[in-house]
Amino acid sequence: MTVVARPAEEILLGFARALRAAGVAVTADRERTYLQAVATVGLDDQAAVYAVGRATLCGSPADLERHDLVYAAWFGAERPGVVRKAPLRPSTTMADLQDAGSGESAGEDDLEDVRAMASATEVLRHRDIASMSARERAALTAMFAALRPRSPRRRTHRLTAARRGRVDARRTLREMIRRHGEPGPIRHQRRAERARKVVVLIDVSGSMNAYTDALLRLGHVWCRGSAAVEVFTVGTRLTHVTRALQQPDPDRALVAAGQVIPDWSGGTRLADGVRAFLERWGRRGMARGAVVVIVSDGWERGEPEVLAQQMRRLHALAHHVVWANPHRGHPAYAPVQQGIIAALPYVDTFVAGHSMAAFAELLEVVADA
Repeated sequence: MTVVARPAEEILLGFARALRAAGVAVTADRERTYLQAVATVGLDDQAAVYAVGRATLCGSPADLERHDLVYAAWFGAERPGVVRKAPLRPSTTMADLQDAGSGESAGEDDLEDVRAMASATEVLRHRDIASMSARERAALTAMFAALRPRSPRRRTHRLTAARRGRVDARRTLREMIRRHGEPGPIRHQRRAERARKVVVLIDVSGSMNAYTDALLRLGHVWCRGSAAVEVFTVGTRLTHVTRALQQPDPDRALVAAGQVIPDWSGGTRLADGVRAFLERWGRRGMARGAVVVIVSDGWERGEPEVLAQQMRRLHALAHHVVWANPHRGHPAYAPVQQGIIAALPYVDTFVAGHSMAAFAELLEVVADA
């Protein structure tokens, strides 16, 4: 098979557009700056090319992780100093590269490559995490940075100024007094809103082992997105991991969570976990009026009747109970596990939890609860 060497500008522009397809806001100005910077440092300096891409194409810390993943996929190399040099094989001079920032097309082949990469990303979003290879799981971590959880809202008893709503007699009267009795604009008020609490209980037992890492990353996204989120893990015991997951770096957050979880990949005692949550945190106010999310496959070592009793108590306290089951996303799935059968009467929304697309849907369900 003959390997055709592509011009350097096509390779670099293709990389920039693949980065855009991965969710980074790469503009034409950034592309031009990138090409000019690479022309300045030279293609032979891989470390400089890598650093230039991060400096000119990325606009936020979240973009850096995506840059590294796309860089590895596009050039066939990780960050410099770790693995081999990137196979950049230009067939043009550096003078040609300096003139390449005019925004011209990189060619139909490069566009097809970008479309293929975007299509592969979309396929990966819908893949069951349990069936992914190690390389696909590594690519998946960058997608978590694209998740934007919204906090569910609740109305408070406090009133606040508004453009429409009930008439605010006091403010309207003060406005008339300020105008010396002359009629003025009518002021309105409405009940203020604030973020509703969200509590997430993640099953870390052996039967959930294939999903645990991704679920803790989802918990990290939740914790970083709102201060009104509390995350617990449930196995043979209940563990509060919110503080560990509040670290900015997701990898360090997972390491910190792993250090405080004593029952990773152990048995499942959902009833005991829910009871411990209610007795220590739930009845003190954490569960009152909250959206409670349980992520579990429903396997329960204890008696199903006990789980049903604890779910009944939880449902009475919470505003909305969501159960996400990884197996729910399979076409042939049926809720036959005794734990699920016992819990479903006290679950308001039952959703899938097996893929990035399912995680995005779960975030929307919680935000709208």
